[in-house]
Amino acid sequence: MLGLHTERLHLRLFLISFITLFVELMLIRWVPSQVRLIAYYANLMLISSFLGVGLGALLKDRGWRLFRFFPAILLFDVACLIFFRDTSLFSSSDEMRYFQGDSPLRGYLTLLAIFASNVALFVPLGEGAGHLFDQLPRLKAYSWDILGSLLGTLGFGAFSFLFFSPIVGVVMVSVAFLLLVERPALLPSAAALCASCALVAGFTTGDVLWSPYYHITIVDTDTDQQVAFQDAPEDVRKLEDPPTYNVRVNHFFYQKHGSIDPKRFAPGSRKHAKAAQETYYQFTMPYLVVKDPRRVLVVGAGSGKDVEGALIHGAQSIDAVEIDPMLIRIAKRFSANGVYFDSRVRLFIDDARSFFNHAEPVYDVVAFSYLDSQALFSARSSVRLDGYVYTVESIQRAYSLLNEGGVLSITFATSQIWMTKKLIQMVKEATGATPIVYTGPGIAILAPKGGAAPQLPERYGPFERFEGLGEVEMDLARDDWPFLYLRERTIPTDYLIVVAILVAFTIAVVRTATGMQWRTEESHFFALGFSFLLLQTANIARVSLYFGTTWLVTTLVIAGILLMVLLANLLAMRLDRLHPGIYVPLIVSVIVLIAIPTDWILDLSLTGRLAWTLLMVPLPVFFAGLVFSTSFRNQEKAASCWGANLLGATIGGFSEYLAMATGYSVVFILIIVGYAASFFLARRCGLLSRT
Repeated sequence: MLGLHTERLHLRLFLISFITLFVELMLIRWVPSQVRLIAYYANLMLISSFLGVGLGALLKDRGWRLFRFFPAILLFDVACLIFFRDTSLFSSSDEMRYFQGDSPLRGYLTLLAIFASNVALFVPLGEGAGHLFDQLPRLKAYSWDILGSLLGTLGFGAFSFLFFSPIVGVVMVSVAFLLLVERPALLPSAAALCASCALVAGFTTGDVLWSPYYHITIVDTDTDQQVAFQDAPEDVRKLEDPPTYNVRVNHFFYQKHGSIDPKRFAPGSRKHAKAAQETYYQFTMPYLVVKDPRRVLVVGAGSGKDVEGALIHGAQSIDAVEIDPMLIRIAKRFSANGVYFDSRVRLFIDDARSFFNHAEPVYDVVAFSYLDSQALFSARSSVRLDGYVYTVESIQRAYSLLNEGGVLSITFATSQIWMTKKLIQMVKEATGATPIVYTGPGIAILAPKGGAAPQLPERYGPFERFEGLGEVEMDLARDDWPFLYLRERTIPTDYLIVVAILVAFTIAVVRTATGMQWRTEESHFFALGFSFLLLQTANIARVSLYFGTTWLVTTLVIAGILLMVLLANLLAMRLDRLHPGIYVPLIVSVIVLIAIPTDWILDLSLTGRLAWTLLMVPLPVFFAGLVFSTSFRNQEKAASCWGANLLGATIGGFSEYLAMATGYSVVFILIIVGYAASFFLARRCGLLSRT
């Protein structure tokens, strides 16, 4: 009977951990689509989740039985998100942002409210797991915790990639939670969970599409009405005077789907005038330089307008690269240009930087379409989705793919003069030549390769030559500092204010709830948590450079890290105590990640890059896992140490913003400092063996 009871406790811990990771990832996926402000602060959802779980573990001795309140808090959390859903970005002089509007005060209040409500949501789950840690052998409990987290990550990854729906997600969480509820609390829990499902359903329209990156809606430009995916007109490619559609991501305009060819529209119509006077010129700029293109590469192909421009000018072969498969599905149904049905077009669902890494130098034109992102690529990083596409090294690689006489073209939506000059300087450094620049509806930068400088007109449709090309001292985006949208190496003031508010909130809550009377042991676990989350964010940033900033890469890296932690924990079961020698390979493996030039990894074959990612990148996590597990084994206050570890991860998550000012190399150094602090703290409290 005792064995059966223990197995039930294991399964209960597994299910709580599964729910925790599934809910965490679901909120990270869903909330930025509802509250636009969170799209630029998405890692706050991750940090608040860690804080909530850690706080719950620290509170488990209070006897408050908070686990039963999870359904009610979930209902409150959903209501809070809906209440703040109209909050948009506030302006910043340090960073370029799209669709700014609200005042900073409202923004700060929104961020604090969502952060606090998300912390509250995870406190009951942390308390429930904390109780189980005290009832079970430490390392076995930790193994079940990591296994549940691992399967929660993989399960949500499959759910999000194949069929994401917040309604279905909340239903799945509700069913899983009800399996853990005792019979007296079953009815009120079910009622609150049903209310949460109803609230999510009531504020989710049926015409929404979910890509791996965005909440997407389609609007007919003639009627300004939202259109369902299945209601696309038949044979839109063959229609005379075809319709055009605005595609909105996270409720804001992103791109227009239609044709740029004036011949497709009735003379004298509004659409004909738009195409003839503006749109055509926006997407045919490279052909001022290359009159007879044979092979063309378009990255950020999306609606297909750049591809259509190449076809109009006689391109014989076009490689179209787009990271978001849903945008391609929409283009095939709604874009009158029909380019993705043309036999001359080869489509690649890939990140632009990833494609550059393995492409051959065969192109007459390499065109960066309007790639400008409106979201972070991961809630574990402050890098935007296009961060590693717009770096000096990326532009240099793209330029190397050109034939002699070819041209690199970058079009970008900005009205900021500093951004224009920054992009010009980046192209100049990457190519070694002064580019030709036009401004109008955005900017267009042309960098011819080889031969005499072409004589181009002063005007091209609505575009005019830009002559402000003088040398300007600017911080250029590079692979170690992939922050194109920052004016300089700095943490924007509003980020600093937000972090200060939330750190103060964290300290106040922890001190009030727990007394914050930590021993040296808690400080040791805090340092481990701090370095762990920093290492995770830095690894995701590095791996996205090798394979592209795809959502799948993020999921696989997280799953790989959890798997390494699980393996380390299983090995730690065979060790008696924490040996000081474990810190040597731990710190050396982090140094290796810093020391090996990224170009060396990028030059490897796909197999080589996979081997590096699967073997070397998570290696520090394995050794760090050994340190954690062997020092965690015999802790009398297991839940307190586990909670301190998660609180350390909270502060480590906030510290990731330092990359904005320093680059990621300094973040890796900070990781080493954290692990060194863990070593000295472990020695001070007698956790290290003497042999």
